[in-house]
Amino acid sequence: MTAVMPAIASDADLRPFNTFGLPARAARFATIEDVAQVGALIASPEWTLPRLVLGGGSNLVLTRDFPGLVLKVAIAGRRLVGEDADAWYVEAGAGENWHDFVRWTLAQGWPGLENLSLIPGTVGAAPVQNIGAYGLEMAERFHCLQAVSLETGEMLRLGPADCRFAYRDSVFKQELAGRVLITSVIFRLPKCWLPVTGYADVARELAARGIVQPAALDVSDAVIAIRQRKLPDPARLGNAGSFFKNPVVDAAVLARLDAVHPDLPRYLQPDGRFKLAAGWLIDRSGWKGRDLGPVGAYEQQALVLVNRGGATGADVERIARAIQDDVFARFGVQLEPEPVFV
Repeated sequence: MTAVMPAIASDADLRPFNTFGLPARAARFATIEDVAQVGALIASPEWTLPRLVLGGGSNLVLTRDFPGLVLKVAIAGRRLVGEDADAWYVEAGAGENWHDFVRWTLAQGWPGLENLSLIPGTVGAAPVQNIGAYGLEMAERFHCLQAVSLETGEMLRLGPADCRFAYRDSVFKQELAGRVLITSVIFRLPKCWLPVTGYADVARELAARGIVQPAALDVSDAVIAIRQRKLPDPARLGNAGSFFKNPVVDAAVLARLDAVHPDLPRYLQPDGRFKLAAGWLIDRSGWKGRDLGPVGAYEQQALVLVNRGGATGADVERIARAIQDDVFARFGVQLEPEPVFV
């Protein structure tokens, strides 16, 4: 059967496809609803153009018009693909809304993703960033994914070792950046489930609700409440979620900081290093609630940069550099942005 060529738009407006609401246009734009459409595109003249794979646009800073072909991933579908004595294996299309998928799994009685509730974006973007929140990373529930090579059209199956997950990182941000398009992801959701409630905000929220032995849905509801209090809705105030990674430092750096800032939050990592709270560093550097032009550090959470209205990618870059410079000058710690700049 001949693959159906997706419709290709010219001079497409990208503002609706990035949660920061930044102005940019794409020379060509195609929506991918089926993996076979990629094969059709590979054989087309448009394939010689530069390419950008776009999920939910929630981890993206557009700094210019894109002179090539934007591939908007909209592959749908979610289903149970198997189970064993220990887990359910659940697959979702890369274009599925992440939060909707999480809540759907909980409605089916399959716990495990509840701490990742309300994270913006798509299922296909989750492995790229190895999304994480409130004590859990996606990699801990990941089984495998399907992807298509944008160079050959070959279908690929990648497991955890292939993906090389790290803190907010994966092979898709390194060697495979721009070379593959993720089509679906399979998650391993544990039957012997235990709630992950060690994160202080989650524990406090559950205690405030009088919940001593939380079910997965209780944890999800608590996370949603916390995020809604702290983080702005991108539909109302453009943003890309947490803008900077929490820096990880060795014991010597922490000792130096601790001598001056004993209240600095720190979290011991398995490798003996310590993760610091980027939001605390930004707040203490005087940026919480402060604007630079049309972009500001959100008043409820300094880690989130927001578009107050009419911002461009250059405005975002400007305040990000200013915050990085101030944090480094005050603490000697370098902050690294989470979003991809294009």
